[in-house]
Amino acid sequence: MRRIAVISALPLLAAVAVAGCGGSSPSAASSPSVTVTGSFGKNPVVKIPAAKASAKLKVATLVHGGGQALGKTDAFVGNYAIYLWSGTSHRLLQSTFQTGSPTLFAGSLLPGLETALVGQKMGSRVLAVIPPAEGFGSRGDASAGIKGTDTLVFVVDMLKDFAATADVPGHQVSAGHRLPAVSSTFGSVPTIKIPKGNPPAKLVSKVLIKGTGPAVAAGDTVVVQYTGVNWRTGQVFDASWRHGTSGQPYGFTIGTSPSQVIVGWDKGLVGQTVGSRVLLVIPPADGYGKTGSPQAGIKGTDDLVFVVDILGTFNAHSTG
Repeated sequence: MRRIAVISALPLLAAVAVAGCGGSSPSAASSPSVTVTGSFGKNPVVKIPAAKASAKLKVATLVHGGGQALGKTDAFVGNYAIYLWSGTSHRLLQSTFQTGSPTLFAGSLLPGLETALVGQKMGSRVLAVIPPAEGFGSRGDASAGIKGTDTLVFVVDMLKDFAATADVPGHQVSAGHRLPAVSSTFGSVPTIKIPKGNPPAKLVSKVLIKGTGPAVAAGDTVVVQYTGVNWRTGQVFDASWRHGTSGQPYGFTIGTSPSQVIVGWDKGLVGQTVGSRVLLVIPPADGYGKTGSPQAGIKGTDDLVFVVDILGTFNAHSTG
């Protein structure tokens, strides 16, 4: 099941994230060579030769960072530029350097991208020239305009690492009378107990742990862990903790139009601080509306309960 909080997402990164794992050992960048200039955190200038790309994966660490090394089960926030290299021509597909919204790399990456990035330290700029065999294979990805013969060129600035079990520290306060009770142990999915009676008529945003980081602002890329429970059934319908084999944080841009998450998240998380655990009780109008979400067992009259740990925020000025 897709991450139920999401309404829309970056199309290419969503495609990249389902391509699988593995791949061969990379070689150092060589002729025909891609050149990249520019400093970390700035929009790179990428020059791709008017020649056919090599059939081998090529990786170069252009800037060596000094931060945490990326583990295989970790997620990280980064900026990226992706070029499509087709025969003797090329074009830019996507660039967060231009949009100003870093993204969370999480889940299964393209084989060549995983090989290029795992083990690299935060603060690094990495070039990966990925042949079809290490990318989308002979089928390509028609939805992203990628043919089975196309090479992909990634330039990635790695900002901050997040472990699969990342959560927020601190003393948790009670949610209060007639609100769901939340309990958890460090590094594990919170449990949510729904009280007897009807849910609140309006959106509730209750801070259970108060973080000391910056406040979430519209346009920020926000990294969270979350658990979602249906008030009617008391059952978990989605949780970032349960995605993949070991769970991973989830990232989205808040306050966009159209929204990348349900309205209750946009309303309830803006202004909350990094390091906070927030309880959201969301009425249907701020959730999935009258249509609900049948694949998740959510009716059009169902209220939703989320516990959200705010792990980090990033924007156009973030450099790690």
